[in-house]
Amino acid sequence: MAATARILDFLRDRRPDGPCLVVDLEVIADNYRLFARSMPDTRIFYAVKANPAPEILSLLAGLGSCFDTASVPEIEMALNAGATPDRISFGNTIKKERDIARAHALGVSLFAVDSEEEVEKVARAAPGAKVFCRILTDGAGAEWPLSRKFGCEPAMAVGVLLRAHELGLNPYGISFHVGSQQTRLEAWDSALGEAKAIFDAMQKHGIVLQMVNLGGGFPTRYLRQVPGTGSYANAIHDALTKHFGNAIPETIIEPGRGMVGNAGVIKSEVVLVSKKHANDNIRWVYLDIGKFGGLAETMDEAIRYPIVTARDGDAKAPCIIAGPTCDSADVLYEKTPYDLPVTLSVGDEVLIEAAGAYTTTYASVAFNGFSPLQAYVI
Repeated sequence: MAATARILDFLRDRRPDGPCLVVDLEVIADNYRLFARSMPDTRIFYAVKANPAPEILSLLAGLGSCFDTASVPEIEMALNAGATPDRISFGNTIKKERDIARAHALGVSLFAVDSEEEVEKVARAAPGAKVFCRILTDGAGAEWPLSRKFGCEPAMAVGVLLRAHELGLNPYGISFHVGSQQTRLEAWDSALGEAKAIFDAMQKHGIVLQMVNLGGGFPTRYLRQVPGTGSYANAIHDALTKHFGNAIPETIIEPGRGMVGNAGVIKSEVVLVSKKHANDNIRWVYLDIGKFGGLAETMDEAIRYPIVTARDGDAKAPCIIAGPTCDSADVLYEKTPYDLPVTLSVGDEVLIEAAGAYTTTYASVAFNGFSPLQAYVI
């Protein structure tokens, strides 16, 4: 999504110095309402890690959103924004026992697990809590896969949930994540098939699971067109009906990128345009923001942001785009160069669009002494 008029007006009027992210709350409100309208029987748990700006959390809390959190500070942010504990999930499967205890003391009663060891921690620190077991998916079709670090093989999930039952916890359901920036509508189908098999296996043990956490994965449009929210909702509904029939369980989703990605634009500046040898046909364009300033998702060129300049009407040629730090890893796009105007020069302003998610939270504190990415929410 291109920069909104509100964002462009803000940049023109305020002229902030240095790289900055500007987020338009109206876009986020529209995104939330579209999710709610498209999936009316599903609870929305916004993934706080995508962008935890207090203004965003307060807006979403006021609209009725729940919150997927990864740490005690994120839980406290959601509470401070107006969410009640029953609207918060501690969705990280890797938690210190004292953090589980703190979350439980704050009233949170819904926890993610993916191993019997994690179940045992929850049982000690949050007795009686609801737990859902995360299972692995292959992440096919995702531009930022999440297929190894979190989750267990589906065959293990029954043992994990039975252990939860033995220890007095409430084995509540199954979760999975089909991968961030998922472009395949059918990605949820096989995971829901695995979930149904676990539901059936638990039923044989006399335990009725109640919930499927469908995770995130809902994309933002970057350089390529992606299906709309309604298309994902229809595909998920069809997959739920296919596997669960008329006994569709409670469902929740955890949109992050799909909620805030298209609401933000980073204003950057060209620091240097150069070549590496006399006959080089490829320019190097260095910006005042790079991987360590908030663009970590350019790792392996996974996320390719739209880049806009005031000179886009001029002839263009391929260039390598890099950040300003003294680290050779701080190159954004080299394997597949970007076409940028041949007239682009030092001091020109560059807008990096669809940058509302996973930018401020990925920015380093002060690598090379550069200040953290400044953010404005309007």
